[in-house]
Amino acid sequence: MNKEKVCSAIDEMKEKLFSVSKEIWENPELNFKEFKASKLLSDHLIEAEFDVEYGIASLETAIRAVHPEVNDGPTVAILAEYDALPEMGHGCGHNLIATAALGACLALGKFKKHLPGKLIFMGTPAEEGGGGKIYMIRHGLFKEVDAAMMFHPSSTKNIVHRGGLAVTEVKIEFKGKTAHASAEPEKGINALDGVIQTFNGINALRQHIPSDARIHGVITHGGLKPNIVPDYASASFYIRALKDAYCKEMVKKVENIAKGAALITGAEMIFQIVGNPYRSRNVNFILGEAWAENLKSLGLPIHQMKPGAGLGSSDIGNVSHEVPTIHPYIGISEKEINAHSTDFAKAAISDYGQNQMIFAAKALAMTAFDVFTKPELVRKMQEEFKKGES
Repeated sequence: MNKEKVCSAIDEMKEKLFSVSKEIWENPELNFKEFKASKLLSDHLIEAEFDVEYGIASLETAIRAVHPEVNDGPTVAILAEYDALPEMGHGCGHNLIATAALGACLALGKFKKHLPGKLIFMGTPAEEGGGGKIYMIRHGLFKEVDAAMMFHPSSTKNIVHRGGLAVTEVKIEFKGKTAHASAEPEKGINALDGVIQTFNGINALRQHIPSDARIHGVITHGGLKPNIVPDYASASFYIRALKDAYCKEMVKKVENIAKGAALITGAEMIFQIVGNPYRSRNVNFILGEAWAENLKSLGLPIHQMKPGAGLGSSDIGNVSHEVPTIHPYIGISEKEINAHSTDFAKAAISDYGQNQMIFAAKALAMTAFDVFTKPELVRKMQEEFKKGES
């Protein structure tokens, strides 16, 4: 029993995996509504005789599938995401993430009786807002896990030790008073001015925050007609930082700016944190190096990025503070393209992107194999994790 056999098993199921990826891509579903994708994945796991729990952690589309060959040793969870983006579909390539995780688990499952430990496929809904992994953490689904891993598509680069920003979404509403904007403007209270002053205050704050922090927002409601003083206006902001504590500090700063905007305009302000805040990513370098060696053995290069460059946010950050976790990237395009774009969605169904997904499935399976069979690797990655959380 060796890694080569596991990789050969993935090659043998290549057409099946292409079909799964294509079906998810052709039926994009938004967060918490991934019914087709989650059932498709569950059906394949059931067929492979995994013990499948569907609709767990109070989430209708969450999956926990355990291979029945459970032995003494470490527990490895391979994570899948499968929600899409509004309008552009799989502009983040989650069809590839889900299918690579499926392929790795199905291939490992063929040989699991020869391996120690426990293998879990974890289907995690709503990464693109909602934080399905956070619900699963709260329900204790990661308590027994020794290593969590997944891959994520990138544009052209294969990246291993990439961090992620903490992010909190906030909704800010202002309530004012309508009036005729020309005949009696003095009788109105302009809620839209509250939103605009909030944006102005945030723009002034930007010169006093670190370069790895981000605040970006949109006006979600600005009024009805120019001749009516708006009595309601609202905006949504994402507030991000490299450290969880500083993200919380910036949330408070933005709230104070909005309070000031309310004082300026006379409008009532309502400040609300939306959903589950995503934590920063606790990168496990030891486990990441195992992935890197496996990827290089498959003939793919590893690309280096400047620390802190091009960081986004994901609920995998929350998982990374529970167990040793990796979230490496594999390029799915032969030319530079933007993430969260129609070009990225096209790459996620291209022949090149599909073949890169096969490499991802192999690297996931090989890295899980290392965790199962190398106690020293497990010891070192757990030591690093504990040190990072201390």
